Amino acid sequence: MAELLLIVSIAGERVAIPTTEVESVVEIDAVMPVPRAAPHVAGLAALRSRVLTVVDCAASLQPGARMETVRDAMVVVADGHPYALLVDGVEDVVEASGEASPLPASLGGGWSRVGRAMVEAEGELLLQVDVRALIEGPPAVRETALSL
Repeated sequence: MAELLLIVSIAGERVAIPTTEVESVVEIDAVMPVPRAAPHVAGLAALRSRVLTVVDCAASLQPGARMETVRDAMVVVADGHPYALLVDGVEDVVEASGEASPLPASLGGGWSRVGRAMVEAEGELLLQVDVRALIEGPPAVRETALSL
């Protein structure tokens, strides 16, 4: 059976996430800011009696970018902790048309950091994104967090 992919938009680009990495897709109503959090961390949100760390995917890709009104999110669990990853929009779950292929050398910006592979779905070649890299944020953010 072909791999199932969740197609979402992040920073205006359609990308693919393996469904095995996504717990659910939700709308986030309220996000509480967290003092001294990394810039790509929008804050905390409550969902079904759980507290989620909310990561702004646009800010994770490009420091200074921010999603203002978008509240669509993918809920993922990484290292035992639940996260809500804010995205521009959620499209659909589709089957991959074949095996993943290596990344092109021409990916720019944060995409080269979060890109895992290229995968074909519905006749289109899409970037398969690493959710852990989105959660970690840009390298400068990680270095600052380690020094606190």
